Amino acid sequence: MESSDNIENISCEISFSGKVRLLSQDYLKCCTYLSSQKLLPEVFTKKLYSKLISTSQVLEDFLDYHGAKNNKDWYLYRELASAVRHISLGAYSQKHIANRFIFYDLPEAEGFRAAGQTTADFFNQTLMLLAPVIVEEARRLKIQVPDATFETEDFPGITTSEMLPYDIDDEAKDLQKKHIVKIASELLSISNTFDPWRFFNPYKIEEIRQLVPSMVNEVEIRRFEMLVHNLQSSFDTYVIHGGFRFGDRKLKQLRSYFSVVFHLLQMMGRLLHFYERHLYEAGYKDYYKKVQDRLSELVDPKTLLKHTINYGLFYACHYLSAGKTVARQILDENVERGQIKVGIPVKLGFHSRPSLLVAKIVQHYGGSVELVVGKDRFDASSVLDIQWAGGKIQKENISEVVFEGDLRSLKDIEILAGVNYGEDTMGKGIPLPMELKYLR
Repeated sequence: MESSDNIENISCEISFSGKVRLLSQDYLKCCTYLSSQKLLPEVFTKKLYSKLISTSQVLEDFLDYHGAKNNKDWYLYRELASAVRHISLGAYSQKHIANRFIFYDLPEAEGFRAAGQTTADFFNQTLMLLAPVIVEEARRLKIQVPDATFETEDFPGITTSEMLPYDIDDEAKDLQKKHIVKIASELLSISNTFDPWRFFNPYKIEEIRQLVPSMVNEVEIRRFEMLVHNLQSSFDTYVIHGGFRFGDRKLKQLRSYFSVVFHLLQMMGRLLHFYERHLYEAGYKDYYKKVQDRLSELVDPKTLLKHTINYGLFYACHYLSAGKTVARQILDENVERGQIKVGIPVKLGFHSRPSLLVAKIVQHYGGSVELVVGKDRFDASSVLDIQWAGGKIQKENISEVVFEGDLRSLKDIEILAGVNYGEDTMGKGIPLPMELKYLR
């Protein structure tokens, strides 16, 4: 039996040209397949994208290891492999959304579906533009292009008209309530963070370039992608294992919201990476700029950005916002509810500061809470509502009020009331307890 050292030595004895030919074989077969004809949208399957992703990544890693980024002969071949990888990764995420579409229970679905198909067409057309250039570049580098090519039959889709029988109960149980509450609250929190990015009409390219990369960039989008992915993982682990088809409709719909947003963010992250790394900053060397110009002819930066923002970001924001209604309904059905009686802010009552702090507590947890003054009820998540209540409290000379609703919020409101709602009797702010550090 050969030792690992001997195997490594044998591997290293293969020349660079031998290895690049070996690692390019299936990659070039894909490119020949894409170059051979104008392919119909249905032949662009997950399996085809997977093959493009895996072969281009191995080749890109190999070229990077051997210094292709600093070599005029090999730099373009390396950049083309990166383009194929990131476009295919974006296309894979979009294909996942398209395949699962019939299981999503989403509002305004037809507009979303049509915009998604337009984005998929851009990915597919770009890959078909890249493919012959890659084959040509391989020939220039004297890499043998395989005579054989793939056929449509090599890349079947993953969907059929049949479904396996549903025979595992997947209903939510009381044990799952704490996880349901946590996930719904986190969705509300993420959605609120996304609100400043929300828009209602498509951006023009000049406006998009003001956003990307200064405000919307790979780092920010990947951060949100991880947060939403964690939500989906928690949901599938602790709430419902069985996916979209059966079970509690509201819970399935909640999952649909963050699932579709997650895959949109995945797609955006790949496109923003490619734009920022390969189309936006060419570096200071003239040859890098020449390759960037060549890539821009194949992967149009304007079109890429429009799909990233006017499709990806628009619908990510839209469905996060739309998911708030379902999340709040689920919270109200699952949170532990209670009632507390507390004093009003000493001297100044519910003016702007205490009203804002109470509203922030309620918004932080997401469950409904009402401020009860006599027979009147006010929404404790609204600063304006609390101030309206404050006027009634002052007019009727009331010293204590009742809060009813989400017990998590009530506990923190009680703590806040214990320090006179974060201010002294002159209305000046004072330090808040550690339990309320999220209000700072």
